[in-house]
Amino acid sequence: MSAYPQTVVLDGFRLEEARQRLRDGNDVALQTALGVLTRQADEWLTQGPWSVTMKKKLPPSGDLHDYTSQAPYYWPSPDSPDGKPYINRDGKKNPEVLDYTDRVYWEKVHSSSTVLALAWYYTGNEAYARHAGDIMRTWFITPETRMNPNLNHAQLIPYAETGRPIGIIDFSQAYTSVLDAAAILATGSGEPNDLSSREPFWSKSDAEGFRAWNVGFLEWLTNSQFGREERAQGNNHGSFAAMQIAAIALFIGDAARAHEEVLGARAHLAATIAPDGSQPEELKRTRSWHYSTFNLLALTRLACVGRKVGVDLWKFEGPKGEGSITSAIDFVIPAATGSQRWAFPELGFKVYAAADIIRVAADTGHERAKEVVHMVRAPPEGDLWPLRPAPEQLDAVKVDEHSKGSY
Repeated sequence: MSAYPQTVVLDGFRLEEARQRLRDGNDVALQTALGVLTRQADEWLTQGPWSVTMKKKLPPSGDLHDYTSQAPYYWPSPDSPDGKPYINRDGKKNPEVLDYTDRVYWEKVHSSSTVLALAWYYTGNEAYARHAGDIMRTWFITPETRMNPNLNHAQLIPYAETGRPIGIIDFSQAYTSVLDAAAILATGSGEPNDLSSREPFWSKSDAEGFRAWNVGFLEWLTNSQFGREERAQGNNHGSFAAMQIAAIALFIGDAARAHEEVLGARAHLAATIAPDGSQPEELKRTRSWHYSTFNLLALTRLACVGRKVGVDLWKFEGPKGEGSITSAIDFVIPAATGSQRWAFPELGFKVYAAADIIRVAADTGHERAKEVVHMVRAPPEGDLWPLRPAPEQLDAVKVDEHSKGSY
């Protein structure tokens, strides 16, 4: 097994240190988090794998291997007998999106592979790793079940558009965690030999196949019209696009490309974060708290990638104070700690949404975050931060409360 995982967002050194402390058995916080992690992993052992080919409704291309989802906030027109045209009701979820199952299945792939890979890494229980490997092979590698490396039909609008650039966020908000899961599994990869007939849970050929999928996906993200339009968005969509591109480039071994992407993202930061730390495009939304913390999730994860390629986004600030990640975190701290009420529209305020972004800021030495980090509230289903110290989406918008899917 390699000394530490070559992760793209998570710090592989910290993962190895946490594993050693768990073996020592004296860290109560780690032991508590491990209990949460293994309970989740045990639940996932009985589920999956999933495939884009499992959907019953054909995508516009007619190819079941093409990922397909429907725009969540678009509803049939109430004034039309056939529902045309669909109209936007921002923040209101249309249950019709479940006619395409790929979005829910993809969320299961993301959540299960991440939890199972981490659970194996910390416990050594190969059942977790084998199921994680099976889940990832099914979705990304096996010819009969793999997803084509494009998002041409993500967040389509019935009767209007067969896919949209902003549909890329279906993947970008979660995909970097899957890259880290693959990196964790790779620490135990190998090939069968004469001394053992057991197949490895994540073989070298699996790793090569997954890398090849990412090469194709990165090509589509950077050169397709959809990919270019999404990267140019001046809101959370552009943030997640930059983060995803940089992380995939680093994962496939192109550190120079990752470095270039992180450097280029400074202009996006300047256009996204105002001098007072507010995020104007996110404050316009009906769920302004969710989207403000959501955008910061992307930017702080991008900063984690940046540190691995020699770019410190935490210290970036434009000439008028714009573009500062730390000032944006300062802006949300009062509401996150309960000292002030969030003064903008929000359909479902969840105070714990800001927990990870404050904790990662504190880790980098941001003084205000360090002062209040003890006040942040962890998500109700349990806190995994001690075992995966990087920001994660803590308040995903659910497609179906019983499906563990979100968007």
